[in-house]
Amino acid sequence: MELLRFSTAGSVDDGKSTLIGRLLYETNGVFEDQLASVKKSGLNRSTGPIDFSLLTDGLRAEREQGITIDVAYRYFSTSRRKFIIADTPGHEQYTRNMATGASTAGLTIILIDARKGVLVQSRRHAFIASLLGIPQIAVAVNKMDLVDFSQTVFEDIRKDFTAFAAGIGLRNLAFFPVSALDGDNIVTVSPRTPWYTGQSLLEHLETVPVAEDRNFEELRFPVQHVIRPTLDFRGFSGQLASGVLKPGDEVMALPSGRVSRVKEIPSFDGPIAEAFTPMSINVVLEDEIDISRGDMLVDPNHVPHVSRRFAAKLVWMHHDVGVAGKTYLLKHTTQTVPAEIRRIRHRVDVNTLEAVEVTELGLNDIAAVVMEARRPLYFDAYAKNRAMGAFILIDPISNLTVGAGMIEESTPELVEPLNLRNLQFTGEDETADHGRLTNAERFARAGHYPATIWLTARRDLAYLVERKLFDLGCQVHVLADDSDSHLLPELARVLNNAGLIAICSIASPHAGERDRAESFTAANRFVEIAAKELPSKDEDAAERILKALEDRGVLRRKDRFTLGEGI
Repeated sequence: MELLRFSTAGSVDDGKSTLIGRLLYETNGVFEDQLASVKKSGLNRSTGPIDFSLLTDGLRAEREQGITIDVAYRYFSTSRRKFIIADTPGHEQYTRNMATGASTAGLTIILIDARKGVLVQSRRHAFIASLLGIPQIAVAVNKMDLVDFSQTVFEDIRKDFTAFAAGIGLRNLAFFPVSALDGDNIVTVSPRTPWYTGQSLLEHLETVPVAEDRNFEELRFPVQHVIRPTLDFRGFSGQLASGVLKPGDEVMALPSGRVSRVKEIPSFDGPIAEAFTPMSINVVLEDEIDISRGDMLVDPNHVPHVSRRFAAKLVWMHHDVGVAGKTYLLKHTTQTVPAEIRRIRHRVDVNTLEAVEVTELGLNDIAAVVMEARRPLYFDAYAKNRAMGAFILIDPISNLTVGAGMIEESTPELVEPLNLRNLQFTGEDETADHGRLTNAERFARAGHYPATIWLTARRDLAYLVERKLFDLGCQVHVLADDSDSHLLPELARVLNNAGLIAICSIASPHAGERDRAESFTAANRFVEIAAKELPSKDEDAAERILKALEDRGVLRRKDRFTLGEGI
């Protein structure tokens, strides 16, 4: 049977817990002793013997205050489908709990009190649902019995909410006029709404498409654990974030860029012929590759973005304000890395959807930010792949979750003006600061890695090496020290970031510039060549330089190697 995870959302006292209690009661999802306890607690009720909200509001504070505080998970099933419900709080103070409960949902029920219409908190929860990419939205206009089941009231709310939803990109909307207390249009269509011709809420839950938001096209397998019980077995375990995997498939390991094939997908019940998201599996490769927790197996033909910096929408979930420049721990798939909010671009006003300039984030704020991690992450945009685009921020001191984020596509705001005279590169990673292409991708396209050749020799030799590399299909460029020679290391780093081989032709070498150039270049890809080390003939000297690039693993000549071999 299919499984549907869904959550509830809405303002305080819109009837979320009562609605879920009614669903549980009508589908026989309540134990007899639990039902007896609820009936006993509701003896003084004037509206009936059962307070359905008590079936989900289990905390003492919740029962005393009559509101939901924590996320309550409940399970029930029908003849058509199994369900997991996340009953989330409606009070603004607990918006963070709503975001947590809805993060894995395939559908959200947004409740609206028929007497009050669309409120601020209703809009806030709808906006969070759009950020989370929840594919199905069911709008339950509750307490219709208190407005005499007025069609006009229902249609006005539908019109108001639809207009707001269009501005935030919500899709697949379905509206239901219900009374959670009396059960109208919850399980069966009510005769008290003869003007309503749609399904009941439960019928909609049983028939709505499931898993349409899952990405089965692009393989993403974050490694959670390396299993090595003996010297003869090396398996990588984790949950498939997206895609399909089967024995014989070619995979690339990130960040190394090494390529291998799947040898086996073992399980307790025997080898698996085909695995798909969101299965938790163990993978054995044909080759011995150094892979550890936080690394990722991907399809070599469809690799994710790789970058330390990215744009995101961020829901702030803590009383302590969020500020740019403070270090947090960023948890993304199976990686946890230090990161900071590089820039708060703006806060979103959930009523008008306007951008508001702010310098800090308060509890429940929703903002557009630019994040920067200490080392590169492998990710996809959240709209394309929820598992690969989601992250949380953790306070490194208190270990509390302070924010939840959704990665966006690249925007022009991420690319800052390039001032060559003020560049300060650190050389701490091999990927471009603003790029989303891996060096492995560039290698597969051009047949070489980026590198810097520091050539303190004849100028003509530099151009000869450039010609030979170009004829081999390499992306290469000569940097001569005719002017602004102190910028050569920085310029070489820029070319490396673009995947090129930079040839720095130096007539009068300076130790400081040479050291800077080496510090900006990835390990083992800085090749220094002095005139006294080379043969007198330019052809022989050029061949010696190309051989040095091969020995360093920078270059694979097409006439000697299969393109991409040994990545």
